Amino acid sequence: MAAAGPVRPVVLEGAGVTLSGLLGEPSGAPRALVVAVHGGGMTAGYFDTRVRPGLSLLRLGADLGYAVLAVDRPGYGRSAGALPAGMGVAEQAAALRAAVAGYARTHPVGAGVLLLGHSFGAKPALAWAAGAEDGDRLLGVDVSGCGLRYAAPGGAAVPFTGPGGRRLSWGPLRLYPPGTFRACAGLLAPMPAREAAELAGWPASLARLAPRVRVPVRFTFAEHELLWRHQDADLAELAAAFGAAGRVLVDRQPGAGHNISLGWAARAYHLRALAFAEECLLPAAAQRP
Repeated sequence: MAAAGPVRPVVLEGAGVTLSGLLGEPSGAPRALVVAVHGGGMTAGYFDTRVRPGLSLLRLGADLGYAVLAVDRPGYGRSAGALPAGMGVAEQAAALRAAVAGYARTHPVGAGVLLLGHSFGAKPALAWAAGAEDGDRLLGVDVSGCGLRYAAPGGAAVPFTGPGGRRLSWGPLRLYPPGTFRACAGLLAPMPAREAAELAGWPASLARLAPRVRVPVRFTFAEHELLWRHQDADLAELAAAFGAAGRVLVDRQPGAGHNISLGWAARAYHLRALAFAEECLLPAAAQRP
């Protein structure tokens, strides 16, 4: 396969909101479009780490024949000035859906769209999937760093910024290549207030959204995930909530912390996520039990 082109910045219009992002494209027509949605306190560059070759999702996906579009969520990147308080999950889902629809009108997307959401970014991805229509051409949803219940005592939400949030978001420093934290300084951004206000209500929101998701879903929990409960019983309950999805996978990623796409394990996780995309491309008859 010929080498993919370089990652480049893009501007998208989403329901009256101008969003920025990064795009990695294959050398030929894409097999599908992967829409990568970053977590709280990060930006789209989370999916394009340059600290070590091979760790970027955008570059790996493009090399394997996928277009990969990492979008700065509303309140981040280009839209931060216009939306200093950000948006709630439902509004973010609508803006992302409109932005991707606009992108698809002028770019090939192959067989359809796989949503890949990390941490808070998984929330609008799942909200979009819960309200998806046939025209969205959704293939599936891949989630990392997001579950059903927070790990803090009493299930309280932990802020993603500040000393406590930083420790929980990263985990042991040995999980990341030297130079990661200096290189990632430009990726960090304050979590907008409206987004932060919805942290505590996520378990109830997911309980409402999960039964409406009708595409395959895959969850990945890092070995050193500290923000979410992920014992076997927790994962069984999470999977059971997606009764209409048809197929729900729950994986664990060894040697990784919450910010899985920035660590040594990033390539392994990204390969697994793209393997899930490949499975979503299989004909429906081949996916039946």
